[in-house]
Amino acid sequence: MSERVITGHTDGLITLATADALWVDLTADSAVPTAAGAFTCSPARARVGYVLLGGHAVATVRASGGQWTVPEAEVRRAAAKLNAVGMDRKDLVRIGPFREAPRQECNEETPLRWRRRIARELQELHGPERAARRENGRPHHLAGIDWRQILVEQTSDGTQRTWWLPRAVVRLLDAAEHTETQWGQAARTRQASAAAIKPAHHPQQARAGDGGQTTPPEGSSASLRPYNKELEGQLYSVLSRKSGTSRRVAGWACAVCHTAPAAVLDHCHEHGYVRAPVCQSCNTLERPDHLYSNDIRVTNRYTRLFHTDTDDWLRHWHRCPGCRARTTLPLPHLAAWTAYIACRTLRPSHPASRGRKPCGVLRVFWRGSQNAPRSCLLTVAVDLCPSGEHHVLAQVPYREAAERFRIWLAETAPAVAAAAGPDRLDGLPAQSRPVIADTSSEGLALF
Repeated sequence: MSERVITGHTDGLITLATADALWVDLTADSAVPTAAGAFTCSPARARVGYVLLGGHAVATVRASGGQWTVPEAEVRRAAAKLNAVGMDRKDLVRIGPFREAPRQECNEETPLRWRRRIARELQELHGPERAARRENGRPHHLAGIDWRQILVEQTSDGTQRTWWLPRAVVRLLDAAEHTETQWGQAARTRQASAAAIKPAHHPQQARAGDGGQTTPPEGSSASLRPYNKELEGQLYSVLSRKSGTSRRVAGWACAVCHTAPAAVLDHCHEHGYVRAPVCQSCNTLERPDHLYSNDIRVTNRYTRLFHTDTDDWLRHWHRCPGCRARTTLPLPHLAAWTAYIACRTLRPSHPASRGRKPCGVLRVFWRGSQNAPRSCLLTVAVDLCPSGEHHVLAQVPYREAAERFRIWLAETAPAVAAAAGPDRLDGLPAQSRPVIADTSSEGLALF
């Protein structure tokens, strides 16, 4: 350990400047890049009782001389948690821009709201290059993470630019935002209890607002309650308009990964039923990659959806009573399954440096309606073939694709298949809702 890191060590407490150096030193080999100034530069919130490091909150203590300090052990614990996180730089989640959000002044006193902070900085400074060269030269981070090093900017049709971060970092920042919310709720509860009891004044007791050590809520992750089908059978269009729904959603753990706090209500866009509360990362992973209203690209993330975590995702999709009763998936998901699973043997390959590589990029599009007999046809194609010799691989009628899926479901996830079928649920509408093409369009997300 370098000398600069241990300077200022007193009874387990270290100064903020020392903590800055310790944080960088301990996370030097982390897959997630960290930033200097995690304790001393915005949006660090040392003066309000804590500093966020990843999904961990480190309590701050005001020493007798008025200097702010933090427990060294807490900094080490937060660094160990961050170092354990693996990050795939190619597994990206879109973080914006989506719509015009209310302008909010972002400073040390405002909550994290990390998506707004990134959007504000990039919009005002016209991109990550200028954001990295702020006039005052101060490092700008989010929960100790240097997001600028891993931000990916993409453009669509040469006009609209979008911003992306690795999924692992999105989960960390969502966890940090949730931790801060829990901290604030715990602080308000303590204040309310103190006001009700009206204890005698003791000058030696430091108040949280005056810099006294604030204990983080015990087991903030454990405080998330598991989702137990409380919203099953409810329509998203009704539930999303009820006041207090967003606050209720934030109290659940993600119903898919079970580790991150829920942020949105995932729902079936074909039948309109709520599936479950999920985190932003799982919600993005589940969303079909739409190119046009009736066209999707089948990316590598379907390996997780239809191979690695198949059982979990099938159970999640069948939380929709409409899909469960019909033993099917929404049309975009069924189209992706048809291309990725049912037509797997049809996809050609080409010689590569190590064996053979699957040809191009899978794409599936459809015409007609899945609700009209024999009118819907799925076309599986290959784009970007290196030799230019492959295009259409197969054309599969919707009913045939649905029947293939039922057979595959029974073989792959028999418990999910056993709970499906028209005899499992009554009272469903005779006609399902038409497919909503773009699941990321405005007005469809709860937040």
